[in-house]
Amino acid sequence: MTRPLAQLNRFFVSPDFSVYYRRAKQLIWQNGATSGYSLLATLSGQVDYDVDGKPASLAASGSVVVEPNTNVSAKGRQVELLFLTFSASLVIQHATAMRLIPPKSIVTFTREHVHGDQRLNALLAEFVSELSGEEPGKEIVMRALVEQALVHLLRNYSAPRLSEELELSRVGLVDRRIRRSVELMHTQLDQDLTLKALAAASYLSPFHFARLFKKLTGSSPHNYLAGIRATRAQLLLAETDLSVTEIGARVGYLSGSHFTKAFRIATGATPREFRKSLIAREPSR
Repeated sequence: MTRPLAQLNRFFVSPDFSVYYRRAKQLIWQNGATSGYSLLATLSGQVDYDVDGKPASLAASGSVVVEPNTNVSAKGRQVELLFLTFSASLVIQHATAMRLIPPKSIVTFTREHVHGDQRLNALLAEFVSELSGEEPGKEIVMRALVEQALVHLLRNYSAPRLSEELELSRVGLVDRRIRRSVELMHTQLDQDLTLKALAAASYLSPFHFARLFKKLTGSSPHNYLAGIRATRAQLLLAETDLSVTEIGARVGYLSGSHFTKAFRIATGATPREFRKSLIAREPSR
């Protein structure tokens, strides 16, 4: 008889990367499309996940790289899951330093499941050990582990791809046709942004903008904006002492209940649970 897993959520958040460790009796989680890269890893159990409407299952010790502008949802019972996110600028910066990509190129990764990669599995185990312990210097160790994991992924599972459409902007890797609207989402996150206003930023009609946005990101503008709001809220919860209510207002939610619901969908935890489960960042000296 398998012993039930004790529930545990641990989160580490920074502007360049984030690390989520979930140990759950029942996992139901949805991550909105973002302009960064992600690694979804099943440490134990089996995770049934969906990437842009395409279902798949990821067995224990299996991983998959998720590229920018991709919706991910996952569910499972008695599972351990590790979800790493890397900003697009961090990935491209490392790929350029490693001379893996020529100018005007982006990084693409294999879409196949990664199994039997002992080095990657060892790094993921180190993440879990660091997240579960209480030793000082976690921020230093987390960054070191993220960089090692990223270099390993780039060495073994990446390839350059020339792109005339995708560009690295101040808000991440986005298609130039919708860049202005995505930048508007970031700069006016606290505003009630209408479809008409977002479409106008990209010089398109609302109808054509909504269709193009869905085609390019796999997400509706509304859901993409919700993902940006959840990401910004996570940083504010991690880096400030602002109240949950004020953070909700700063990312565009006038209703605390709406903010809590949207945040739970994105992270699997309420804002208060998320803050309680955060790995504290050491203050700079």
